[in-house]
Amino acid sequence: MPVQTTGHFAFANWKERAVGSSEASPRLAHASVTNTFSGGIEAVDTTCEYSIVYVTEKTGTFTGMEMLAGRLDGREGAFVVEERGSFGADGTVRCTFEVVPGSGTGELTGLRGTGSFTTVPGASSFPYTFRYDLD
Repeated sequence: MPVQTTGHFAFANWKERAVGSSEASPRLAHASVTNTFSGGIEAVDTTCEYSIVYVTEKTGTFTGMEMLAGRLDGREGAFVVEERGSFGADGTVRCTFEVVPGSGTGELTGLRGTGSFTTVPGASSFPYTFRYDLD
């Protein structure tokens, strides 16, 4: 039976660079990001890589992979999530994520799950929800 856990995360670092012509529209970019998670997921300095499409100067979509190493509801290990989301002109980001099959290690071997988060401008941390099963 799936378990739901919640918590917050904060951006620890964001480095973005243009891919191809910065004059093009739509415009491509790549971002290397580190985050810190607390709550059900406890992970410091995650590794996250995003591919971003700016449809306009302030709107677009992204995909990415994020490695989370630490604890999930007290179980130690690591896992990778695939993220897909969009961002609007008001700065709100909406994202869903899914555990990459077979990526769980340690006490998280066999982890499956999906989650989501929404970020808003001006906040220092953002809530997430994560529903998961362990084999």
